[in-house]
Amino acid sequence: MDPSPADQSIRDLIALMLTPGVGPLTSRALLEHFGTAGRVLDASLAHLKEVPGVGPKLADRIQHARTDNDPDRELDECRRHNVAILPRGDDRYPPPLEDIPDPPALLYVRGAFEPRDQLAIAIVGSRKCTPYGIRTAERLASSLARTGFTVVSGLARGIDAAAHRGAMKSGGRTIAVLGNGLSAIYPPEHEEMAAEIVAGRGAIVSELPMTQGPLAGLFPQRNRIISGLCLGVIVVEAAPRSGSLSTAHHAMEQNREVFAVPGPVDSLASRGCHRLIRDGARLVETVDDVLEELGPLVREVKPAADEPAVRHPAELALTDQERSLLGCLDDAPSGVDVLITRTGLTASQVMATLSVLELKRMVKRLPGHQFVRA
Repeated sequence: MDPSPADQSIRDLIALMLTPGVGPLTSRALLEHFGTAGRVLDASLAHLKEVPGVGPKLADRIQHARTDNDPDRELDECRRHNVAILPRGDDRYPPPLEDIPDPPALLYVRGAFEPRDQLAIAIVGSRKCTPYGIRTAERLASSLARTGFTVVSGLARGIDAAAHRGAMKSGGRTIAVLGNGLSAIYPPEHEEMAAEIVAGRGAIVSELPMTQGPLAGLFPQRNRIISGLCLGVIVVEAAPRSGSLSTAHHAMEQNREVFAVPGPVDSLASRGCHRLIRDGARLVETVDDVLEELGPLVREVKPAADEPAVRHPAELALTDQERSLLGCLDDAPSGVDVLITRTGLTASQVMATLSVLELKRMVKRLPGHQFVRA
């Protein structure tokens, strides 16, 4: 049976992206010039060479992509590992990535993105970190998760792993962006953590072919996806030449906010963070510093077509009871008795829900057991 047009479109895109020399910028230039991957693969050598960055050798490889590459084997590998392929333009493709200069033409995803993941903060830092860095990364990730943000990092040893752990310990979501294909987890000792993320906590993501192994040159390219998924990037412990600094530089180029955690003045592990702060990054001690800098949400995010735009990140993860009570609050103080009447909840339910919403920084307690929307 011949493949459907949609199936053939995916096969053509995979065949193009498996072609050596076709990276994010070149693929974007080719697809913008020709419209579809199929048209790219059907193009003549002369037409291919009209695209910036495409020389004779690359044009020849593109012309032979359908015969030299095997998209069906790639699709079989995806099925074996429960990996979805999201082409750019797919409804499931994360909207923040559309804004960056070199968005991935394809994303490989284990787990799933959710609308609330558009409100994300990255936490990155050194693999060779100190106990101070581990504690700080876990604490910030935990606080951000409780506030309603998705925490994004790279699943690496050290600060990245601490960020993922902190988010999950608080019941939040986290996304890991890998610098290798999703047929294997790197580093291998994080397989259990990756499985926990996929099991309802978030997603494992890569733009690389399934069996691509980890290579040093691939990680800076991976870092632009980490920052591209987020409103901002927090760097926790980075030596002067730390790879995590490339994530901060990508964030600056993508108009994302950059935050850095200070360390002891004599700590080499924090010297990169101190340079970022000196160059204008926001100094971060607590999650309040992040929320203050972001101010109003950069964009409105709608959890569903029939629901209103959120005013606070945590609204994307509220229970029905929490949403009901929050809807009864505004800028005018309301007492517990009033809220009991408005919601139909019991006194204990109202007090417990108010406590949760306070923890999520969505309501503020005033003297006399009065409450307002934060």
